[in-house]
Amino acid sequence: MATLQDIRAKSGWRDIFEGQGQHLILLTFLLAGAAWFLQGDTGTRRFLWMDSVTWAWVSVWLAVAHQGMVALIFRLQLHLSLMSRFLAKRDLQVWGWMFFPFLIARPVTVLIVAVLDRGSLGWPLWPSIGAGAVLLGVAGYTMYSVKRYFSFERALGGDHFYEHYRRMPIVREGAFRWSQNAMYTFGFMGLWGIALVCGSWQALIVAAFQHAYIWVHMYTVEGPDMRWLYGENG
Repeated sequence: MATLQDIRAKSGWRDIFEGQGQHLILLTFLLAGAAWFLQGDTGTRRFLWMDSVTWAWVSVWLAVAHQGMVALIFRLQLHLSLMSRFLAKRDLQVWGWMFFPFLIARPVTVLIVAVLDRGSLGWPLWPSIGAGAVLLGVAGYTMYSVKRYFSFERALGGDHFYEHYRRMPIVREGAFRWSQNAMYTFGFMGLWGIALVCGSWQALIVAAFQHAYIWVHMYTVEGPDMRWLYGENG
């Protein structure tokens, strides 16, 4: 397997933008879909002077900003070692400080939307709460599995920073027994769970956007990166 140094020697500026045309096209379609489904009555409830639809768009654009930042940092680190050049051994730690506030804010904003828009879904109360609780449980178990078996440093893209993360074995324990990409498959179910517990249509749309968009990120950002790190390019 080629080293990270070898990968950087082989790659160029064009490789930083690989897949990003498709990324922008798919994002445009997702944003158009969100705009279509978020039309309608905003209700009378407010939080920090903003209604549920405004908060829904805050959550949507927060996801776009978060994943845009990840795409940029991943590519600049993989191909140019940018974070490591400026921050040396503190690179992954600083990246965590940048990453986790966005990660935390994503379910928080979905929760705000869900509470402001509660009851709009019109489903029977207890079945909706029960289904939401199950999805929250699955997401919680997935996060536990990430911490125990995978590590947050590896989840942050540690293989873009250090060789030893690339040489770690594939995890097949906890939620990773069900899917190699348990974080994206099951972790985002927590957003759906929040929407269902509150019975919120708007939160359900935001959850669907965020879950779909993380797979766009997977196929247009991480997919090409994985080919460099583990496949034919590397």
